Amino acid sequence: MLTHRHNQTNLVAHGEDKTAILIALVTPQQPLAKTEEYLIELAFLADTWGLKIVKRFIQKLDHPHGATFVGKGKLEEIAACIKAEKVGYAIFDDELSPSQVRNLEKLLSCQILDRSLLILNIFSMRAQTKQAKTQVELAQYQYLLPRLTRMWTHLSSQKGGSAGMRGPGEKELETDKRIIQHKITKLREKLNSIAQQCITRRKGRSDLVRVALVGYTNVGKSTLMQLLSRSDTLADNKLFATVDATVRRVVCNGHPFLLTDTVGFIRKLPHTLVECFKSTLSEIKEADLLLHIIDASHAGFEEQIDIVNQTLAEIGAVDLPRILVFNKMDAINQESIPSTTHAIDSATGLKTTTYHDTIDGYPSVWISATKNIHIDLLKQAITEVIERIQVTRYIKANY
Repeated sequence: MLTHRHNQTNLVAHGEDKTAILIALVTPQQPLAKTEEYLIELAFLADTWGLKIVKRFIQKLDHPHGATFVGKGKLEEIAACIKAEKVGYAIFDDELSPSQVRNLEKLLSCQILDRSLLILNIFSMRAQTKQAKTQVELAQYQYLLPRLTRMWTHLSSQKGGSAGMRGPGEKELETDKRIIQHKITKLREKLNSIAQQCITRRKGRSDLVRVALVGYTNVGKSTLMQLLSRSDTLADNKLFATVDATVRRVVCNGHPFLLTDTVGFIRKLPHTLVECFKSTLSEIKEADLLLHIIDASHAGFEEQIDIVNQTLAEIGAVDLPRILVFNKMDAINQESIPSTTHAIDSATGLKTTTYHDTIDGYPSVWISATKNIHIDLLKQAITEVIERIQVTRYIKANY
């Protein structure tokens, strides 16, 4: 676990520290309704990491307070709650500066986490393969490096010494920086080596069409992966249940292809994670077809679509062919589902849709992976795209 002590490595909250409070701001750029929605997601992140939420704090400000993120009055209210409830963690929904963390630790007397650090800790907990573990470790050190100074606040209280002379704490800080920079260099070299091995493996299966599942975290990608490949991949109602890329050979209507499940995207995904996971996300970039899975029951699914598109653009995969797969249709009002037909399925009582409906120029399918609804329509849509890809490959190879 990354906290204010960089040599701590516990990955899950434990003991009396399992309680937490959440803090967020309402600003001119972020209205109250949006802030409340984001706090729900932050609570889900905290729950994923094993924390119990005691209370939520929201303050309206034009912009975050430079020294403490929230104002003085709200800070006193938060401190009183932490003392009364013996809260172990204060979690902020935005990334904090090193000075803000230093000040908050002094004033609140508990562990301070921002959204980025919480996500990093969850990734560290979820990583299983050597590649994912290396990627997360690199992201952690990159997050840690600019924040080292606050770990040596005892420097400010050192007295004595000749003018211009550096104290032992300052020398120790420089040593720590060199050690971490060395670790970063070694981890990057290790990732480059792993990436080359991945490229070699992909070349060995280049004859098969590659389909990648993408989407916001916790939209049902792994559940659909299980359904299509009949595999035992992890499907859990937690954020980032899948961190490692999983590849399975699938046969759909007589057409074999490779199906990849990758890490889910999320709002404000730490840039260091995006950078470090580029070798894993290259499974997406190298795909012939993207299945963009969307939680149709989520009130903010349109924003989630935008976030996925932004991340795809960042890794150079935004122009790939895709099918929009609206999942969890059993959990929404049927009248909200667009369709070229209006028939009702007699077995399920749900509206029958066809994948010929298009949204933003992409074909779309409305399904329920858990209820196994309209999976045949999804397979039909996948099959048609695979057939077109195979025809194009044949023409390029023979003409």
